[in-house]
Amino acid sequence: MPTSDEILAVAAREIGYHEKPGKRNKYGEWYGMDGAAWCMEFVQWVYHQAGADLPYKTASCGDLLSWYRRNQPECVTKTKPVRGCIVIFDFPGTDYATDHTGLFVSKTDLKITTIDGNTSNASEGNGGWVQRRTRSLGYANPTYIIPRELQNKEDENVKRYNTMKEISDAAPWATETVAKLIDKKIIQGGGVRDANGRPADMNLSEDMLRLLVWNDRAGAYGR
Repeated sequence: MPTSDEILAVAAREIGYHEKPGKRNKYGEWYGMDGAAWCMEFVQWVYHQAGADLPYKTASCGDLLSWYRRNQPECVTKTKPVRGCIVIFDFPGTDYATDHTGLFVSKTDLKITTIDGNTSNASEGNGGWVQRRTRSLGYANPTYIIPRELQNKEDENVKRYNTMKEISDAAPWATETVAKLIDKKIIQGGGVRDANGRPADMNLSEDMLRLLVWNDRAGAYGR
């Protein structure tokens, strides 16, 4: 499975591509349904070129989202997108809840940036270009599809902390909580110990550390 950056690199190389008359384009030609709205065909093409064909081949945004909700619901989320994952847009004032699709690049509290096929400033979901777009999150109302393989690949790339020294060096704000949980035998690791007899294989991500600290501050682990 390619990484997020490899998927986005394929998409980025297509920026500036414009359809031919009659909505003819290479993504529709590859898919086998040329001359139609092609935003989902673009997404399918990118994943194929990256060596990661999606488990359901469709040219419909709504059909892809429905398939994932039925078959792999854990891959559908409204929060915490992964770079390169699929974004399904619901624009206001339309008859559909699945108006358009693109590939997630980044977001802030207010904006989301994607690389889309068949878009433009004149027409969000049928504009004829491959473009990098930045939209208001409230306007775009995105739903994210994170394929299982991409989730697993991202998990492999998450920094893990195994020892108290690693935590104290990189996340000192969590050391007090982790030490408490070790003393209470809530964190025990898999049996490997450091020179001080503490677990040396805790396998904690930064997100895990933050959750533990929040719970500790809320009094979940006592004194």
